[in-house]
Amino acid sequence: MRTGIATVCLSGTLKEKMQACAIAGFDGIEIFEQDLVTSPLSPEEVRKMAADLGLGLDLYQPFRDFDGVTPDLLKANLKRAEAKFNLMERLGMDTILVCSNVATATIDDDHLRAEQLAELAALAGDHGVKVAYEALAWGKYVNDYEHAYRLVEMVDHPNLGTCLDSFHILSRDWDTAPIEDINAEKIFFVQVADAPKLSMDVLSWSRHYRVFPGEGQFELAKFMGHVVRAGYTGPVSLEVFNDVFRQSDVERTAVDAMRSLIWLEEQSAKWLASSPADAAAGTQAKSRRRYPMELATLPKVNEPAGFNFAEVKADDTAQLEKLLGQLGFEFEGRHRTKDVQLWTMGQARVIINEQAPQHAEPAIAALGFDVDSPVIASARAQQLKAPVVARKVQADEEVFQGISAPDSTEIFLCQGSPDGTAAWTHEFGEGLEHAGAGQTAVIDHVNLAQPWQHFDEAVLFYTSALALEPQPFAEVPSPSGLVRSQVMQTSNGAVRLVLNLAPAQQAEKARKTYQEHIAFAVDDLVATARSARDRGLEFLQIPANYYEDLDARFDLEPGFLATLQELNLLYDRDANGEFLHFYTATVGSVFFEMVERRGNYDGYGAPNAPVRHAVQYDSLHRV
Repeated sequence: MRTGIATVCLSGTLKEKMQACAIAGFDGIEIFEQDLVTSPLSPEEVRKMAADLGLGLDLYQPFRDFDGVTPDLLKANLKRAEAKFNLMERLGMDTILVCSNVATATIDDDHLRAEQLAELAALAGDHGVKVAYEALAWGKYVNDYEHAYRLVEMVDHPNLGTCLDSFHILSRDWDTAPIEDINAEKIFFVQVADAPKLSMDVLSWSRHYRVFPGEGQFELAKFMGHVVRAGYTGPVSLEVFNDVFRQSDVERTAVDAMRSLIWLEEQSAKWLASSPADAAAGTQAKSRRRYPMELATLPKVNEPAGFNFAEVKADDTAQLEKLLGQLGFEFEGRHRTKDVQLWTMGQARVIINEQAPQHAEPAIAALGFDVDSPVIASARAQQLKAPVVARKVQADEEVFQGISAPDSTEIFLCQGSPDGTAAWTHEFGEGLEHAGAGQTAVIDHVNLAQPWQHFDEAVLFYTSALALEPQPFAEVPSPSGLVRSQVMQTSNGAVRLVLNLAPAQQAEKARKTYQEHIAFAVDDLVATARSARDRGLEFLQIPANYYEDLDARFDLEPGFLATLQELNLLYDRDANGEFLHFYTATVGSVFFEMVERRGNYDGYGAPNAPVRHAVQYDSLHRV
């Protein structure tokens, strides 16, 4: 699959954008007109630079408001078009995007539109240019891709074809199956963009909220499957208008964009293999069918089986050690060659890393996941442009396959074991003597705070590299504003990762206000809380008003309600079960949560989140 991207997707100058696209590995680019107009580079210099970088110049865009106009305006439009065709000759480009008219069309007549497009196609032919006519979702008279293709057929000129844009098609819920009936030779260009499902006018939706494939909710694999079946072989190019992307680091955004196309290519191949092309043909026969566009796939990996460990890093680790000890974790000792400690409770393992820069406050630094084959999983992640993280090891030490997440959290892919143990723990020694079997516990979920400019990137990263599935996101009120919360998890809930986008007010402050936490699941939370209190644990203090409201909502047994309030426990219940949890005070940017899931409760105590945010806010701002 030939990959492309429109320069409008990225921040920076045209030169910076082209360099970033080459570094990310794109085959070609679309030049957005404004990027060229504002560039000091001449068209000839742009052409040479693209050649030097190995980038094709695939599309010049956009040419607006051409069709359905009066004769005088048509004459002016043709003059404007010829100037662009001359410019494209200097650039060495042969395809231009012409959008359906949204502003100057006054005549709703397909025959007139066809006549005017025929004149444009003839003029384009004289200059060796192909015109890709696109139906904008908000076009005045033409807003449907099938309508646009009918006009192309009416004109029947070799220099006029159509452009299929996933946003304009999927935002209007148009059926994508008829794409297969389009003559492949008349599909001159394909643009893709994802988007969250929003209820708003389609123009604003398009201009501000498009995202890269895998970061929204559109059925892009299905769309691309129909395009492939139609026989299209040209570029598949990203056209994403997004306010965040156009403020972010250009090279990083380009890599995120390339990752999205690699992921889309794989997902499209999967869709083709699982979806028969027609009712008359068997699925097995169709899954073996080859199409003109070859779709590459990635090394296949299963979703993680669970958390292997969580790592917290700090310059001064005394508070972390005290907190874990109060919760009931056992100190297993120090690593034989590294300045790190191991603390465990059942199968929940926490590494405390003392190799932080001076004065660095505690923060979550790394997560380990149990996978079937760490080497294969790492190879997949690297093909998805994930940066490699290496750790020095000595003989007889576990070699971890590491990659870096968008927020710089280090992700380690570990060899899972049937009993949930970890072979590397023998590298630690001289810990505390365990009095007994101790508490049974596992890491239930980890909550990571995401920088505002990398939130969508993180969703795609964990989807594509770790096979986690994004759940419907929620917005939680806090004293600083709404916190967007995106759950990523495995199908069985063994791995639950919560990505939080904090309000801008918090994101601009010191990291310690940008809080993250690790949650541990135990069998008996009340007993755990009592033991922790006896060890001197400082709980997050929950207001009495919360328990009055809890009683009104759930009509709890008085003794149980009193126990919850006595121990600062929070509670939630749904049709499937119950959820009990409590939080510790925050150390640096980290706090811990202990939870108990009863029955088949599958949530996170979402109704309690505003309480936690308010109490933490008050604690952080208390003089």
